[in-house]
Amino acid sequence: MIQIADIREWRDQDVVDQDGKKIGILESVYVDTSTDAPSFVTVTVGLPTRHRLVFVPLGGAIVGPGYVKVAFGKAVVKDAPSIGTDGVLTAEEEPGVFAHYQLEYAPGANGERQLARR
Repeated sequence: MIQIADIREWRDQDVVDQDGKKIGILESVYVDTSTDAPSFVTVTVGLPTRHRLVFVPLGGAIVGPGYVKVAFGKAVVKDAPSIGTDGVLTAEEEPGVFAHYQLEYAPGANGERQLARR
């Protein structure tokens, strides 16, 4: 299980797919607002002059020395919803992140967002 106390150590680590292929560099962690547990990460991908941040779920992820291995293939991740390196995930875009990975999206009872950046 990935521990929230380790979040500070994750930034700038390689993110690799289940086959060990590098996807990109971990930029930030998003937690589930109902549990405060790590739920998604953003990964820096693209050419140096065209970086963008893609969202990747942490379900089934493994943290190793110098990397976070996610349960999704590189091709799936690279096609995931993204934001610019200075962008923010809007409330309207949040359901699309979950839909891309075929994950259930459940906002709070009063419409609260499910993800918060840490």
